[in-house]
Amino acid sequence: MEPVTLTTERLLLRTVGPRDTDAVHAAAQDPDIQRWISQFPSPYLPEHARAFTGQVVPDGWAHDSMFTFGVFLSSSGALAGMLGLTMRSLATAEVGYWAAKEYRGNGYLTEATAAACRWAFTERAVDRVEWRAEVGNHASRAVAERAGFTVEGTLRSAVNNRGVRRDCWVGSLLPSDLGLPSAAPYLPAPVQRP
Repeated sequence: MEPVTLTTERLLLRTVGPRDTDAVHAAAQDPDIQRWISQFPSPYLPEHARAFTGQVVPDGWAHDSMFTFGVFLSSSGALAGMLGLTMRSLATAEVGYWAAKEYRGNGYLTEATAAACRWAFTERAVDRVEWRAEVGNHASRAVAERAGFTVEGTLRSAVNNRGVRRDCWVGSLLPSDLGLPSAAPYLPAPVQRP
């Protein structure tokens, strides 16, 4: 599909391309991003940013497999972060995100996550968005919870961070959490009483 642009009160969410390579590379130098994002090469070199903006992002949109949005401030056009929705199975996407160091703590990723998930539910017939983060990544968990995700538990040895298996938190957001209808009927499990 062709990339889409989303807007919120303070943000412009749009695909990134070669013109954004330098900004992506600069933001990715932050040790916290490299620590928590297991897919990030470390060190993150200019060629990594070029491959991301020039091939990975456009290929994801073209194949309907990963919808990546740069999170830009409407007021200045600055790159505040990155957000991706990766299709994992039929009607299920996984959200991932990072914030540039100087823009953390302003609620930008929460705002972007809510907008991107709403788009996925209404325009892509997604019925479940999953969030995963290595246990200890409290900033990512806070964004997910503020965006409405329900933390469902801990998965043991579920992520590989640079050759080391680690536990991760997992959560989900459903269309009904945002007052939206599901593309397919949902029958929750009955509550089990001890």
